[in-house]
Amino acid sequence: MYRPDHYRVEDFAQMHALMRAKPFAALISCGSSGLYATHLPTVLKDEGAHGLIECHLARANPHWKELAEGNEALMIFQGAEGYITPNWYPSKTLHGKVVPTWNYAVVHAYGRPGVMEDKDWLRRHVSELTAQQERNEAQPWMVTDAPANYIDVMLRGIVGFRFPVTRLEGKWKMSQNRDLQDRDGVAKGLGQRGDGDDLEMAELVSGQIVPGS
Repeated sequence: MYRPDHYRVEDFAQMHALMRAKPFAALISCGSSGLYATHLPTVLKDEGAHGLIECHLARANPHWKELAEGNEALMIFQGAEGYITPNWYPSKTLHGKVVPTWNYAVVHAYGRPGVMEDKDWLRRHVSELTAQQERNEAQPWMVTDAPANYIDVMLRGIVGFRFPVTRLEGKWKMSQNRDLQDRDGVAKGLGQRGDGDDLEMAELVSGQIVPGS
């Protein structure tokens, strides 16, 4: 991924936080049939030097057979993103040399996925994934709430993967290339617009504003 120095993030804790906050990832690989992508929920674990991702695909999805070959694959975790209008830059009124752009935070995780078809592993994985996503519900649903024989049938329809992360790349493009006044204008503009990820991005852009910069 292209990462100019002012957008580059190397802090594992910061990247892991995004991966946990936005666990729905794009899993991309290149095999005998060419490029293939699957979008799927993930569970990130603090194992290994860069973390371990657990996930599953539908058995009917042919992508799993290519992943089973053990070639390197990429997972993309998309954080806050949004359009930035040049109308928010005070410098527009000074010289007019401004253009639109897009701010975003993203993490790329690289590794070689390993197939997991053991029923006990799959049951444990979907139980953990469910608990992760149900944690804010008033009455969290659990895998054990469904009939055991029904869960057994559903487990036969998926294939699990362990994805030991060998490399992490983070990029937070949050107007760091603009001067202090323009960054302040972006933060205020995002806060006023308030669409989608705007409020989160406003905080991220404000975090880049250092007095005297």
